[in-house]
Amino acid sequence: MVAFGKKLKERQLQEWQGYYINYKLMKKRVKQYNQQIEIGALDRRQVLRDFSRMLDNQIEKTVLFLLEQQGVLSGRLSQLGEQHNSCQEQLDIATICELREAYRAVGHELLKLLFFVEVNAIGIRKILKKFDKRFGYRFTDYYVKTRANHPYSQLQQVFKHVGIGAVVGAISRNLGDLQERQGSYLSIYDQPALPQDPVVHSIKAAVDRLTNSTNFLNFLAQHALIMQEELPTPSLEPVDDNRYHFMSLLLNLANTFLYMVNTYIIVPTADNYSISLGAAATVCGIVIGAMAVAQVFSSVYFSAWSNKSYFKPLIFSSIVLIVGNTLYALAYDLHSIWVLLIGRLFCGLGSARAVNRRYISDCVPLKIRMQASAGFVSASALGMACGPALAGLLQTNFKVYKLTFNEDTLPGWVMAVAWLIYLVWLGISFKEPSREDPVKPESTKDSVENDALEKGIRQPLLIGSNVNDKVQDDDDDDDNENDGSDEAPHESRRAATSIASAYRLLTPSVKVQLLIYFMLKYAMEILLSESSVITSYYFKWSTSTVAIFLAALGLTVLPVNIFVGSYVSNIFQERQILLASEILVLLGIIFSFNVIIPYSVAQYVCSGLVMFVAAEVLEGVNLSLLSRVMSSRLSQGTYNGGLLSTEAGTIARVIADATITLVGYLGEKRLLNYTLIPSLLICIGSIAATCFTYNSLY
Repeated sequence: MVAFGKKLKERQLQEWQGYYINYKLMKKRVKQYNQQIEIGALDRRQVLRDFSRMLDNQIEKTVLFLLEQQGVLSGRLSQLGEQHNSCQEQLDIATICELREAYRAVGHELLKLLFFVEVNAIGIRKILKKFDKRFGYRFTDYYVKTRANHPYSQLQQVFKHVGIGAVVGAISRNLGDLQERQGSYLSIYDQPALPQDPVVHSIKAAVDRLTNSTNFLNFLAQHALIMQEELPTPSLEPVDDNRYHFMSLLLNLANTFLYMVNTYIIVPTADNYSISLGAAATVCGIVIGAMAVAQVFSSVYFSAWSNKSYFKPLIFSSIVLIVGNTLYALAYDLHSIWVLLIGRLFCGLGSARAVNRRYISDCVPLKIRMQASAGFVSASALGMACGPALAGLLQTNFKVYKLTFNEDTLPGWVMAVAWLIYLVWLGISFKEPSREDPVKPESTKDSVENDALEKGIRQPLLIGSNVNDKVQDDDDDDDNENDGSDEAPHESRRAATSIASAYRLLTPSVKVQLLIYFMLKYAMEILLSESSVITSYYFKWSTSTVAIFLAALGLTVLPVNIFVGSYVSNIFQERQILLASEILVLLGIIFSFNVIIPYSVAQYVCSGLVMFVAAEVLEGVNLSLLSRVMSSRLSQGTYNGGLLSTEAGTIARVIADATITLVGYLGEKRLLNYTLIPSLLICIGSIAATCFTYNSLY
């Protein structure tokens, strides 16, 4: 893994090198503070004052240069505007082409300026996180609170790029006016959906990244937690035909869809199946949760296995799921609750979602990775809706020889056949990606120079410092995310090798985001898993009615994400949406309590809908923030950020399902309120933790 300081230096434009924040200097100063505090030469107040002043000076240097460059671009646009207006009535093809090329040239200069701002913004976030981690202070909270909302804030210039929007608008409008459209020149304000110049697309993408603005696909893709590079690059990653294969991607998405169908197809009938085997209805919690219990372990070994292969884990997953679903279906005729539970455990052991996510992260080209991530989430949402809906259609009862086919066993038989068909398709169509050769260490100066030359050819806009300086700085630029540990610098840049080492990399902000993810998964699992028991007890709903209710909940995922991703997330900050969603989840939980007799269908459905929709919105924002505040060391290896979030969510589901079964022994009358109490307490705790770390999410 390349140290962040080196990556920051590589992406600096040589002619602007003196105007970037001096990350290396500030990192060294943080180390000096630590040594001086240990010997008693400085106290906390002096450290905070000195570092604040230093950071203010660095930001001021960057902002003043930013304003200067904005002025240069504005001057060039003003001159081009005068030329455009002077020959407005006599625009020939040659003049149009000349003006368009001139505006494009300004657009490319603006792209360089946007990358300059983004690199500095990321550097500021990183040094604030490093300072907090080193000293255990809430310096980020203090610094953001005192600077961000000040009327003369220079921090706002970096993170909100004040003024750049006018330059973007001028370039976009004039290129749109000059674009030939069958002899008509229409303004972008009249028809904003008109085709745009490629340079405008690039500028818009850079601005969206900088502002965290998003659209539907971006917002939906956040649910997948596919870790992206922490520093921007202006060029798109080339497609590697040896690694990317569309049919293989489609098979991974199909695996995700089928697994979610498999998870939720039994929810409407699990209580009746438990009763038919001589157990209590509330044992459905254990039946549903058995799959999640096994997934806690399967996520780890599938994540490790995906380091070596993608095809073999998917084959193994399909075979195990065929066996698990067959056992689930046979439990009825064997009249054994244990066979039922073993079948569900096998299904959990076949969870290959870690492989699906890893395939998208490693093998899908960057330019379509967002669409692939959105497809991953859409497949999950569609499977979640189709599972209960399919269960509602399987309302029949017949026998073939000694095998019973009814609403309890058919979900198992149907899924076993589905996985068998998938296994055949997988064997025929999947293409194992080629594995990259390990990078050999460079031993000579010539090899370093050649590598630098190749990088310069590939990325002409991102010229790093000269090679000699880079070699000299190798020993000093030992940036890492675990300062203060006893590890060697090389070791401290490697991926986490265990859950314990991954946990040590978690900052308070990351822990809070994992707590929020735990909370939302717990609340959703309580709502979904006990729905058949609750609705049967209070409203006498049939299996078909429960299936329709659960399918309707699942179908809200995509429309809600379209609305939030296209509109809400462009108006409000992610941390604001996060807190608002948590409060809505809390309100949904509160209104779900049975304090009014009789308990009505309207109360249950409306409160459940509010809770579920708010939790879905919360999941996207939560995982987006998690990917930003998480250490870059958790973006690779077996014990990565995706695995940690998966484990947090899976453990939440296990605890929720166990809670349903345990409370069920107190009687179905107490089930609803008693299972909602933990959800209420965890939700209140997560809101308090969010408020505590709110400014660190800036």
